[in-house]
Amino acid sequence: MDAPSKEFALAGTLEELKIKGQLIVHGGHRPILVIYDRGRVFALDNRCPHMGFPLERGSVEDGILTCHWHHARFDLESGCTFDLWADDVPICPVEVRNGDVWVKTTFTHADPAAHWHQRLANGLAHDLGLVIAKAIHGQLAAGVPQAEIVREVALFGAQNRDGWGVGLTILTALANILPGLPEEEAYLALFHGARRVAADCDGEAPRRERAPLGSRPDPAALKRWLRRWTNVRHREAAERTLLTAIAAGFSPAELADSLFAAETERAFANTGHSLDFINKAFECLDLVGWQHAAALLPTVVGQMVAARGAEESTAWRQPVDLVALCEDSTSELAGLFAVGHGSGKWSGQAALAQELLGEDPDRIVAALKEAIRAGAAPADLGQALAYAAALRVARFGNANEHADWATAHHVFTYANAVHQMLTRIGTANIDTHVTTVRGVLHGAMALYLARYLNVPPARIPGDGGEQLDDLPADPETIGAALLDAFDRQRQVDLAARLVARHLTLGHSPQALIATLAHAVLREDAGFHAYQMLEAGVRQFGAWGDTDEGRHILIAVARYLAAHSPTERASLQTADIARRLMRGGELHYGVGSS
Repeated sequence: MDAPSKEFALAGTLEELKIKGQLIVHGGHRPILVIYDRGRVFALDNRCPHMGFPLERGSVEDGILTCHWHHARFDLESGCTFDLWADDVPICPVEVRNGDVWVKTTFTHADPAAHWHQRLANGLAHDLGLVIAKAIHGQLAAGVPQAEIVREVALFGAQNRDGWGVGLTILTALANILPGLPEEEAYLALFHGARRVAADCDGEAPRRERAPLGSRPDPAALKRWLRRWTNVRHREAAERTLLTAIAAGFSPAELADSLFAAETERAFANTGHSLDFINKAFECLDLVGWQHAAALLPTVVGQMVAARGAEESTAWRQPVDLVALCEDSTSELAGLFAVGHGSGKWSGQAALAQELLGEDPDRIVAALKEAIRAGAAPADLGQALAYAAALRVARFGNANEHADWATAHHVFTYANAVHQMLTRIGTANIDTHVTTVRGVLHGAMALYLARYLNVPPARIPGDGGEQLDDLPADPETIGAALLDAFDRQRQVDLAARLVARHLTLGHSPQALIATLAHAVLREDAGFHAYQMLEAGVRQFGAWGDTDEGRHILIAVARYLAAHSPTERASLQTADIARRLMRGGELHYGVGSS
């Protein structure tokens, strides 16, 4: 083509454009619409930024271009939309030279990363799923590190909602598993996390800033104060105390110790969600940087001080007073740590887990004592508790009501949070030992109360050398069969058998985890599904490719299968955004409405 510049293409003569009103240029990787209106020439991406419908089939009036697919309207000169849900349409430079119309055929931004950063901010602020999806895709294409995208979304969530919510928990859970995901799945994970944060913040009052105290009390005093304000439900005082600890330079382990101590003032608060949120806030800071501690960590305080503890529940008081049992046992168990037990040179986590699944709460406490005497460290107790809770899910009986899955799930995610927090805290002092014991005891009693979920217990496939030879053998076919099982309801047992088949044949656990992640990311998954996936991956990481690790991934698969499939509306939004960003022509050949 004759052109003074390779960046420009000849659209046609100005006279031809005046007669026809519009012309199409097939330049770059997408079609360009050239429009003549009221003596001026404009050039825009011919695809509506909302769903890709050809804008050539729209109409122009008074400088406004209207797409007839969903009636989105755009300013011809700037491409900006009057309807925020539609997103702006990219425009192109256009020049008239000697009666000919030339159009620059590339859509570029001087700084793509900065452009898509701003678009993500706009999408989050207005809860626009399509804009969020395109902005994340654009940032990834521009080479923006995944952690920077997580940071932008996390800080938005902390500033635009007065308290940590499910959106930030989902964002962190998915960010934790990003390293094991392929490129397409990472895009979906970031999109799901961001859209859930935006939905959490939509219509909410922004967070009010609070300041640390002017003094710098010693760590022990600040820890006592935080427990006191939590007990009396004084949020403002608790937040200022925590901010003071951050300003004083407390380490992540010291901050975790203080918050864990305050949180365990109540037993299994908010059915475990309160501790899980606290743990996720710490994990979020690991991902985005501890320089943001003052912005993110205090967001958990409001729920922590307002949480309802299990001590207010009849089930924890009758027929056995489990609260009193925990209180009576705490000092004794902590004392065992204090006199030098709990060396950490201990490997009885799996055996202890079986004891924790017992029918006698006194015997459960005795088993914990014996484990500490034998050398179990706090994190060892947390690992055993989390494995036992995973077995509750893996053995969840199909005779239970569907809603009962949540009971088993809550214990598992709480136990995972206990394990992660104890790993972070370490064994600093006797107060930490008391906190350790309370957290483990609360989890153990919640596990005990959920024992009915395993009556009768579901059989765990793959145990006893079972090879499951009626199932496929190669990993690709197993993965396809597993996804097919998730496509249909009530395939809990089949999903478990396929997971067992994959692992007992020695296939890659990472490939299996990627398949489970894909199964979640294609769904309009509920909050608990994201929690279950991430906690399962975390616990599998602790056990590795062992029988215990197999049991944990079976638990994950059974839970996910019980909650699949869904409408997958979010996947459709993400797919539309991906095709638009790649220059796809979504609706050619479809008549206008």
